[in-house]
Amino acid sequence: MRMEGVSPGGCQMGILPLDFYILMISNSPVRRASLHARAALGLFLLAPFLLHAHEGMWLPTLLKAVEGDMRTEGLQISAEDIYSINHSSLKDAVALFGGGCTAEVVSTQGLILTNHHCGHSSIQARSTLEHNYLRDGFMAATLADELPNPGLTVTFIVRMEDVSARMNALLSPSMSEEERDAVARREGESIAQAAVDGTADDAVVRPFNYGNSWFLIVSRTYSDIRLVATPPAGIGEFGGDADNWVWPRHTGDFSVFRIYAAPDNSPAPYAAVNIPFKPQRSIPVDITGAQPGEFAMIYGFPGSTEYYVPSYAVEQVLGSSDPLRIEMRTASLDVIDAAMNASAALKLKYSSKQRRIANGWKKWQGEVRGLQDLDAVGKKQAEEAEFLRRAAGKQKYADILPRLKKLYDELAPYDRARDLYSEFMYMGAELPRFAAGTAKLVDEFGHVPGVQSQAEAKRLQAAARQFYKAIDLEVDQGIMAAQLPIVLREQVPGLAPQALMEVKTKFGGDADRFAANLYAKSLFADSVKLLALLERFNGKAAKQIARDPAFRLAKSLNETFTDRVRPRHAEVGDSLEAALRTWSRGLMELFPEKTWWPDANLTLRLSYGKVEGAEPRDGLVYLPYTTLDGVMQKNDPGNPEYTVPEKLIQLYKDKDYGPYGTNGEMYTCFLASLHTTGGNSGSPVFNGKGELIGLNFDRMWESTMSDLLFDPALCRNISVDIRYVLFIIDKYLGGKRLVDEMQLVGMAPEPHLIDLPIHR
Repeated sequence: MRMEGVSPGGCQMGILPLDFYILMISNSPVRRASLHARAALGLFLLAPFLLHAHEGMWLPTLLKAVEGDMRTEGLQISAEDIYSINHSSLKDAVALFGGGCTAEVVSTQGLILTNHHCGHSSIQARSTLEHNYLRDGFMAATLADELPNPGLTVTFIVRMEDVSARMNALLSPSMSEEERDAVARREGESIAQAAVDGTADDAVVRPFNYGNSWFLIVSRTYSDIRLVATPPAGIGEFGGDADNWVWPRHTGDFSVFRIYAAPDNSPAPYAAVNIPFKPQRSIPVDITGAQPGEFAMIYGFPGSTEYYVPSYAVEQVLGSSDPLRIEMRTASLDVIDAAMNASAALKLKYSSKQRRIANGWKKWQGEVRGLQDLDAVGKKQAEEAEFLRRAAGKQKYADILPRLKKLYDELAPYDRARDLYSEFMYMGAELPRFAAGTAKLVDEFGHVPGVQSQAEAKRLQAAARQFYKAIDLEVDQGIMAAQLPIVLREQVPGLAPQALMEVKTKFGGDADRFAANLYAKSLFADSVKLLALLERFNGKAAKQIARDPAFRLAKSLNETFTDRVRPRHAEVGDSLEAALRTWSRGLMELFPEKTWWPDANLTLRLSYGKVEGAEPRDGLVYLPYTTLDGVMQKNDPGNPEYTVPEKLIQLYKDKDYGPYGTNGEMYTCFLASLHTTGGNSGSPVFNGKGELIGLNFDRMWESTMSDLLFDPALCRNISVDIRYVLFIIDKYLGGKRLVDEMQLVGMAPEPHLIDLPIHR
């Protein structure tokens, strides 16, 4: 459960338009400033030299600025080989997988690799108790056996272009944020439309540096994506929650899919006539894997960082947002984990949800510790003091820090109300959100039922059947009861939903009684009653739904957020957006000796460093690699997170590693000093020749503060070694045909010594 991906995937009934606002809200006070601000997270300035050799997420169009340093580090290909719009380059083999992971093309027949956790929801959707691909793994014997995945997409970048001059010519400081947004949206849409006229491509103009800079991004999306292979949970999920964000790691976190296209190779929805996609570029695979000390680079779609925020934002992360979300998720995980441990059926039902919840829960704990250990607030305050010294006499920056402080203080209560709402409604019990999904039926069609209402009722019947398959009502009730005491305790005065107050007024503050009463009385907790009601939907049925306790609770939560939280949150956010635009411009102007790389915003980026270990604490040294020996040392048949499949044990005993072993060892995972974040899951890790050596899937727990503060001596990403991927595909899953599709390069390396004071 490494889930660096920002969007685990999956879809549930009852998602309202309001969800778009919530699900796009990121994890810290700045990213929660306003809806349009979420996309405006970049910050860059090309300068003569770098802050740190291994720090930064570089726009591929600007790689020539750091090409010299990359060559010094060990790059053997050119920036043009990495990104080009004139000929095929590595960018043509790197794609956005689903909504928030990365994948890479490794064959001329459209075969792609990504992480197991990135494909998890698709694998789960194809699994049943009889054919449990999550538990047992899957290998398609032929092309005809590869499984389609409705809703799954893979997107390639066609080109990126700086359009800052054109956009900024129309934007002036005198504009309000609303005016600025309207002009930027109109001009951006015009630029994007002109870029793709006459093609099947998509385009968008994205802001960077809080709207100081703008890039046109043209992309091409394929929607016929089929599951080819996946390891069993004992390999692809090995270590589970216990090892999540932790080193040493031994997880075979990969899955294999294939892109299909129309016979002319163009994007097309699933169809029997579709054929394997023929890519412009596929990546050669280095069968020698990752070598300690060698140059490495990662190419992918990092989701969101906030490297340039002031100290006030970091204080809110440490003092408010992270602790609250950790507590809310602890409450729900206690219930879910107990249920999953008690039942194989519940384990299958709740596997994806548990991962979504647990991933952030553990990451935020590491983030808090890392920010505290590195004195992030103190470092930011020192930078701010130097900013003020350099800004002396510059009126345009005279009040920027007091203004930022005031805005963060104003935003704080609305952030807290937003956190409570999103954690309760979107990471808590499913029933209220499920009930909220009928609002359109009740509000728009309830008074005068007709053809439209019948169509909506029929749609909801199908969605309801899926909902009841996906959850367990007893578990769901337990989650609500566990979270409610925290929600009640932390409510912001004036922003508390009225329906939640009934817990105090009608049930004496007893969350268990409130939840039990709601699930006993709600028709949404009775599949037979609800489906019958939707079958004969009329005005009376609409009134019955409107009176339902789950519907009333959801409506109260949604209306409170929509009417009282979101408007002021967005209003303050607009002001904060403008202030951060000035702040970031000041940083670039007043600190010309620094290079300001772009904050991540789910656009294509490259980071580089080397394969290397770390010394996270006094007396503790991390080797840069792990081997199959460690898998066997962790093997514990009594613990489902550490249960090793028997076939893998036998392969280990026989040392049957094929050509993928090295010196009698099977390497599993490795560390590298690559700057990564959510969205980099599944990203290819290359050597200096542009050959694939691994798949990124996580960071060390000691590195989770790197979204806000990067420490080059400490921050390390975790990848599965390509040798382990090939070994599992071939020797465990019997997929030699897939390996034969790939272009394997490299010879077995000579024995090497690692100069580290640890004996294996």
